[in-house]
Amino acid sequence: MNCKRDVVFPANRHALYELHRYSPAIRSNGFMFVSGQVGSRKDGSPEHDLEAQVRLAFANLNAILAEAGCSFDDVVDTTIFMLEPDSKFETIWKVVAEYWGEAPYSTVTAVGVTWLAGFDFEIKVIVKLPE
Repeated sequence: MNCKRDVVFPANRHALYELHRYSPAIRSNGFMFVSGQVGSRKDGSPEHDLEAQVRLAFANLNAILAEAGCSFDDVVDTTIFMLEPDSKFETIWKVVAEYWGEAPYSTVTAVGVTWLAGFDFEIKVIVKLPE
């Protein structure tokens, strides 16, 4: 059986979706699964300043959430990937707190990685869609 994917594309989407052949988000059975979002400018290049890169990653994520009619308050699971967490975690977490919302928070898994295609931070979420 072949299911049609219910893809969510944000307005003003960046070039990485076409370049790397993936969908920003897929809605399925009351949930939305959002691909990892990075601090990508419209042309797909990374923002170089770490704090600005994290803010841009959240702006890209929030554009997808808004397109689906939801917000970060609807996020139930978060995965964060970062390069060099020993030296970058505190800077990243300070910026993340600006977007995190109020308790109760989503679940979160933070992973240190060795490669993010030129980026230092990536955030991936699962959302419970509003009914």
